[in-house]
Amino acid sequence: MSRFALKVEYHGGPFAGWQRQRDQPSVQGAIEAALARLEPGPHKIAAAGRTDAGVHALEQVAHCDLAKDWTPFRLMAALNYHLKPQPVAIVDCAEVSDDWHARFSAMERRYLFRLLMRRAPATHDAGLVWQVSHGLNLAAMREAAVHFQGRHDFTTFRSSICQAASPVKTLDTVEIQQYVGPGGPELRFHLRARSFLHNQVRSIVGTLERVGHGTWTPDDVRAALEARDRAACGPVCPPQGLYLAGVEYPEDPFGTH
Repeated sequence: MSRFALKVEYHGGPFAGWQRQRDQPSVQGAIEAALARLEPGPHKIAAAGRTDAGVHALEQVAHCDLAKDWTPFRLMAALNYHLKPQPVAIVDCAEVSDDWHARFSAMERRYLFRLLMRRAPATHDAGLVWQVSHGLNLAAMREAAVHFQGRHDFTTFRSSICQAASPVKTLDTVEIQQYVGPGGPELRFHLRARSFLHNQVRSIVGTLERVGHGTWTPDDVRAALEARDRAACGPVCPPQGLYLAGVEYPEDPFGTH
């Protein structure tokens, strides 16, 4: 039995999230079904993070165990063949040690959130951004974002159904960049931490958008964080602008082949 790390890219629109669902399509289910075409199952893969319905991934990482003698290149090609036409791709593959784990070996997760500011409906980026029709005050949003950095009790900014043992997390980075592309002006939020709470990123971005709109002040964000009360959170933004952008490990499993 050999263990393989998989770097996975997907469009979350058609899926009920990463995690396998009994009666709904999931990214995990799609990959496990592709694995079953290569070797008799059942297969159960593990991932660095469980993205919600509609959330995308640029670099999700998962691992699987297989009995046959696969090379990483052949396994990647075979999985991509059987994943078609679903919007899921294995963009890299590497053999790893038996004790390597996509979730528990990870040191850091990085998320990207894209917010498009224009009145006309998005066409090429439909389903890939959160669109608002008004401009936003970037300086105020950056001032408010500073309150989220560091170690805090994020009770206010996590889902009521979050299963994490503790609401205390350390956010290493909360950065907002302005980007002007062919689709129009866009804000890109970059968040980096060892781990995240359920709906934490979407709760933070939704609240920061209210600051940019002028409905909230940066001090309101500080007060909401200190309240440690879910009712004090701003709106939770929709999932389509959110991407799992990368996962870091003590040693890059994909840099050794």
